[in-house]
Amino acid sequence: MAKITTIIDIGSNSMRMVVFQKSSRFAFHLLNETKSRVKISEGCYENGGNLQEIPLNRAFNSLKSFLKIAHSLKSRKIICVATSALRDAPNAKTFLNRVKSDLNLNIKVIDGEKEAFYGGVAAVNLLHQNEFVTIDIGGGSTEFSFIKNGKIQKSISLNIGTVRIKELYFSKNHIKEAKEYILKQLQEIKALNLEIPFVAVGIGGTVRALGKAIMQKEKYPLDVIHGFTYNYEEQKSLFEQIIYAKHTDDLKELGIKKDRFDTICEGTFIFDTILETLDIQKVITSGVGVREGVYLTDILRTSNYRFPANFNPSVKSLLDRFELDSKQTAYFGNNAGKIFDALKPLHQLSSKNRIFLIIASKLHSIGSTLNFYKSNDNTFDFILNGLNYEFLHSSRVTVAHIIKFSKKTLPKHKDIVEYEALLPTLEELQWLSFMISLNLCLNQDYSRLKYEYILKNNTLIIKADEISYLVQSTLDKIELPSNLELQLF
Repeated sequence: MAKITTIIDIGSNSMRMVVFQKSSRFAFHLLNETKSRVKISEGCYENGGNLQEIPLNRAFNSLKSFLKIAHSLKSRKIICVATSALRDAPNAKTFLNRVKSDLNLNIKVIDGEKEAFYGGVAAVNLLHQNEFVTIDIGGGSTEFSFIKNGKIQKSISLNIGTVRIKELYFSKNHIKEAKEYILKQLQEIKALNLEIPFVAVGIGGTVRALGKAIMQKEKYPLDVIHGFTYNYEEQKSLFEQIIYAKHTDDLKELGIKKDRFDTICEGTFIFDTILETLDIQKVITSGVGVREGVYLTDILRTSNYRFPANFNPSVKSLLDRFELDSKQTAYFGNNAGKIFDALKPLHQLSSKNRIFLIIASKLHSIGSTLNFYKSNDNTFDFILNGLNYEFLHSSRVTVAHIIKFSKKTLPKHKDIVEYEALLPTLEELQWLSFMISLNLCLNQDYSRLKYEYILKNNTLIIKADEISYLVQSTLDKIELPSNLELQLF
């Protein structure tokens, strides 16, 4: 696959483009993301599904600009897909031919099942969850992928979309009829006789806007929408306030941004009806969807559309771009696991914390590429904003704080107040902080010694062929968790 790849997704409401750069076989990072609210389907549902001239011109001109960006970024491969509006429109071919002739771009019109599949591929690879249903609300349709044990069981598309519902029902104040229409469409899901999970991964602009509104209402500490999770029942009253908001000022007060005013009521109505009907309890907000699914389907085509076991694209991408010494990185990770295992009878932390400690030990030095003297602070920001994929919010915040407190002193309660809701207990964080500090101290001279760790009563005995004076003198300054002592041999 080309090193720099552009994916363009022409939806009924918005046209979006992402540009990805590969850093190694499966690792990648985002170079550019551009969105244009072209509303290509505007007016079509009132005109037999035919796309109208003004929206088509908006779409054409946006595509022209998108291609300029892609070529400027030296993209070697451009994949453009179109969904509901173009697959439903009787006059779609006229637009497709114009784009092919004037812009030399082939648009691939995908069917609803394929669109749903792409959303499922993105979610199952880039979110930390193995059993859920994706709900991707677009302007003309809504797509569902049912995932069990990390595998897509079934993908389906229904003709439920924000623009469609607005033009056919909401603009005529036919709310009851809109509900009946959606419920009738959802009978197709009931007919599948699938076991419906209680977790939904929400995809699309409506769901992201709702997630941001909830984050604002709850004063959520992390400004990251991908992976944000909430209980549906607890937010139902907010949904209702948005659905029946009478003025844009009301929407603004509820945390809805201006660019969502036109379809947020319809979108929330659709989402609320689906969640209620499918008996969903928990919602995970996804920042990825069809575009990422198209990209992943391409790069993972020889591995059954899944990353290899124990592979995380965000961790690998950060290491590819910013690590200073790959052998040293591997050594730090391996040594972290040994320290964790030796001390487990004392700290009694879960296996997931072992993973966090290893990741933090591998990533701790990437901030040095910006400023050696502010390395921990730089890395902290890198982790909060750079571990985009396959991490719970609590996981990325924990890894970031382990690195931030890889110092000689243990963190105190005042140090973690801002993110306390997403962190483990202070005692657990102190243990993780101590273990990474010990790891970095023992290997500060880059000698990569083979250490042996033995826990005897409450004393950690550290053995090596030769421990330098630099290491010994630094160890004396490290603050230890209560009831722990160190002994060197």
